[in-house]
Amino acid sequence: MKILVTGGAGFIGSHLVDRLVEEGHEITVLDNLFRGRLRNIDAHISSGHVEFLNQDIRNFDQVKKACSGCELVYHLAAQSNVMGAVEDMRYSFSTNVTGTFNVLLAAQEEGVRRLIFSSSREAYGEAEYLPVDEKHPLNSKNSYGASKAAGEKYCQVFQNSGDLEVVILRLANVYGPRDFNRVIPIFIENIKRGKDITIYGGKQLIDFISVPFVVDVMRLAAHNREALSGPVNVGSGQGTTLFELANRLMTLFGKNNQVVVEAARSAEVVKYTSDLKRFKAIFQTTPAGDPLEYLKEMV
Repeated sequence: MKILVTGGAGFIGSHLVDRLVEEGHEITVLDNLFRGRLRNIDAHISSGHVEFLNQDIRNFDQVKKACSGCELVYHLAAQSNVMGAVEDMRYSFSTNVTGTFNVLLAAQEEGVRRLIFSSSREAYGEAEYLPVDEKHPLNSKNSYGASKAAGEKYCQVFQNSGDLEVVILRLANVYGPRDFNRVIPIFIENIKRGKDITIYGGKQLIDFISVPFVVDVMRLAAHNREALSGPVNVGSGQGTTLFELANRLMTLFGKNNQVVVEAARSAEVVKYTSDLKRFKAIFQTTPAGDPLEYLKEMV
């Protein structure tokens, strides 16, 4: 297939591109390199397996050109850092909402068969119950979650009004190589450098899921008919505290850094675990029993 990956130089996007190249697809990556890194896909560009467009999804004309002739679009381009979205709400809105609208409209006008949208568990906000199923209200706590909830609504509008098939994947906390400025890479860097590990609040319960598993799900979503029936949680279904995470990483490194607890940050969701009943019924697969098992390979 000819496939467009927006945000394909970023953390999750570049791992997806690796897989798509292995499968022999014709890949176009559109990325403004705000959080993406060209080195993540440089080898594919040099080999001619990937066409790279240094463009912005806020530019409709460029997105429409990128969609031309594509059968499938993976839409991952976003301001995907919670605190970054809080600090610059204008950018997160223009990218995550206006940009998503542009990608949907361009895909529809260019006759794309299916679009797969990477949403987030942040759309739910603070959980009213655990585990959180897809019927939970979308009470976003921060501007990032709100922008993803708005993107989902536009996805549903386009699916209901035209020929474009849309899959919405609500991702939990994805981790793996190439990520930065989020909790696991920050902890790793501090452990390596002998610095304190700072935990804000200390009451967090986080659903971590490895990037290889998420890429597997994204590939399954390309053809699965049941996945078109509404948003789907993608996570481990298990909760990990930040103290557990810090101890696990220190054990892997053979280090014993100081753990420091500071005041909670109001924009951050405290507790979340995914209800995976719908996910398992649709994709017929199950995440690893230990959500942190990929840490060893990552380290």
